[in-house]
Amino acid sequence: MHLQHSEEDNEHNLPQHTGGDPAGHVPGYYNEPFPWDAGVFDAHCHPTDTMTSITSIAAMKARVLTIMATRSQDQELVCEVASKHGVNDSHALLSSSLPLADQARVIPSFGWHPWFSYQIYDDTIANPTYDGTPSGKIAHYDQVLAPAPSSKDVSFINGLYETRRRLDQFPLALVGEIGLDKAFRLPTTWTSAEEVNREESLTPGGREGRRLSPYRVKMTHQAAILRAQLGLAGRMGRPVSVHGVQAHGVLYDTIASCWKGHENEVLSRRQKRQIATGAEDFSSDTDEDSDYDAVPKRKTEPPKPAADGSKRAGLFPPRICLHSYSGHVEQLKMYLHPSVPAKVYFSFSTAINWSAGGAEKTEEAIRAIPDDRLLVESDLHVAGQHMDDNLEEVCRKICQIKEWDLRKGAEILGHNWQQFVLG
Repeated sequence: MHLQHSEEDNEHNLPQHTGGDPAGHVPGYYNEPFPWDAGVFDAHCHPTDTMTSITSIAAMKARVLTIMATRSQDQELVCEVASKHGVNDSHALLSSSLPLADQARVIPSFGWHPWFSYQIYDDTIANPTYDGTPSGKIAHYDQVLAPAPSSKDVSFINGLYETRRRLDQFPLALVGEIGLDKAFRLPTTWTSAEEVNREESLTPGGREGRRLSPYRVKMTHQAAILRAQLGLAGRMGRPVSVHGVQAHGVLYDTIASCWKGHENEVLSRRQKRQIATGAEDFSSDTDEDSDYDAVPKRKTEPPKPAADGSKRAGLFPPRICLHSYSGHVEQLKMYLHPSVPAKVYFSFSTAINWSAGGAEKTEEAIRAIPDDRLLVESDLHVAGQHMDDNLEEVCRKICQIKEWDLRKGAEILGHNWQQFVLG
């Protein structure tokens, strides 16, 4: 989520698309005309933060935008944009061509970002943090914010029932943006001078340059809201878009807790050979060939069902995207382990991943990610040409890193997005 803030220190600037031949890049990748006709899909963006830009969507070169909701002020705006520009027929996404002026250009996503998770409580549990009373709002904030504010504005508090309602309204909608963030602090309330000078075109609720307060949303509450939204996505069979900043370990643990006890079973190579030959193998358990392969384990008792089987369906999201992924290679390997029953994707943006010195780590991660798990995104809060430029830039970068032909790369990334959204 870029919005009017940044992922890491909330001070990043948006990189500008040069359209030329940036230093350090192979010239061919930047001189070759970009194959927009292959289909480019933005896996994560926030144009409802600038509603005046929505009219630009119909003229964009990108085929479809996956638009995220994040907080109380933008949930209904995403509904509004999806009602006018939403894709209602999944078959249209699989078409090899789409008229540029086609209005069906949006897939909505509804969820509560960790920055705004204090605005929501889990209404699916026996003892929620909010009891429905006016005084209960203050008690909720005292429980989920650190330090406890007591006097915090409590005008917003919501339950997950509204998210369920919106997902029912839009059958192709995702759950997102959700996740965990250890770095973020709530902005201070508006001063009279700031309010007079604020940009009226921006949807309220974002930082918009305000100073940061000492208040943070406790990780216990962030994790509880994340688990609740992951469970909702699982029950409704929807993919999710996940934010993670300075919390990669606890983020993995929270997501993995959804499928604990229902992991895929895998066999070592030695065990695989035993099954293949029907012979006993008396070699040591420390045999160098004991690395695990993604092979269903043969057992005398009935095997567990597949990821979409009746006993596991509804426990966890079928597909997960870690947006603007900023973790290390070793961390992403946890999500790619063959025991993981959900399909995990990783998306990248120039707005986040190539800013503040993150290029080397980003490119190392991209090289390590399987070709069929990569997505592209803009993570921008303004639709139009600038969003197209950012999408083109990140596609070119990934094609260069992966050593893909530009058209082939665009086709791979487009197919990956279709698999992520539609399954």
